[in-house]
Amino acid sequence: MPLNERALQLKNWFTQWLEAHHRDWGALLSMQMVSGDASFRRYFRMFLPGRSLIAVDAPPQHENNPAFVAIASALRAHGLVTPEVFAWETEAGFLLLSDLGDRLLLAALKDSPVDVLYRQAMQQLLRMQECDRIPGWTLPLYDRLRLRDEMHLFHDWFISKYLGLTLDFEAHAILDNALESVLEQIQCWPVCFVHRDFHARNLMLLDNGELGIIDFQDAVQGPFNYDLISLLRDAYVVWPKQQVQRWMLEFAAELRQCGRLQGMGDTEFLRSCDWMSVQRHLKILGIFARLCLRDGKPGYLQDMPLVFAYLRDELQRLPALDGFAHWLDKQIIPAFESKSGRTLPVLPE
Repeated sequence: MPLNERALQLKNWFTQWLEAHHRDWGALLSMQMVSGDASFRRYFRMFLPGRSLIAVDAPPQHENNPAFVAIASALRAHGLVTPEVFAWETEAGFLLLSDLGDRLLLAALKDSPVDVLYRQAMQQLLRMQECDRIPGWTLPLYDRLRLRDEMHLFHDWFISKYLGLTLDFEAHAILDNALESVLEQIQCWPVCFVHRDFHARNLMLLDNGELGIIDFQDAVQGPFNYDLISLLRDAYVVWPKQQVQRWMLEFAAELRQCGRLQGMGDTEFLRSCDWMSVQRHLKILGIFARLCLRDGKPGYLQDMPLVFAYLRDELQRLPALDGFAHWLDKQIIPAFESKSGRTLPVLPE
């Protein structure tokens, strides 16, 4: 496939860097696009004799490259595996990273012991949460305003733009009251480092069996259970509810052992995970709609039914949101199924 202008600029930048800093590595043999993602970033594998590197096209007007560089360094210093940043062209938005391979945790789950991999991921998460200092970068607060704005994506992009619905006064009140109830719960919890997208597509299983972490540039200081929800109620893969609960309780036990979950029993911890799930899944439905309508990425629509199934399930355990759950069942979910031609899956027990 012919390279576009940005890719050619990236290739030329890499070639110049190679000539200036690592002539002993040999010449560039080939350049292969690895992937784009839900953002504006694109990744290319640069093949050299006996090694490969990852070159990233991350336009600075769209991507937070200073955060990526600082957080990558801090997490590596904290004993976690992230891509090493070899070079960074700030004005163009080009980065050169170590190559963590191409085996996502999502793919590895098909032929590897699931319990082992998820426990490994949770151990990485525990360590990542302890990374409370990022030299050269201050983690933004995942505060009430940001959490609320994310949930409003559900109305602005999913309900209004994707479904094409206009809510009346009563429906707006139901939605607004639900969002306020979620925020009231979240603001009472401990905070820590939050990746914000810690799931099976952003974890790499390396050849040595370690897990590498990617896509962390949007990290914040926020709710202690957010990343656990991202991992265990993943929009791209589903596990039996009893198994997920067991993993959650194992994580809670680890938090208590570290002295980071005082005064919260198992039942309260599980309910906190349900409340956090509501926030994340409303946000995801809005983001998936936006990716389709604004960014021309309709593939994310196929993952909406699972996200809705999660949302419906967790609402059943939150009596304070019964009115919201009833409204979703009667008005929004039927509209979604009619629009998309898809039905919600039944979550395995």
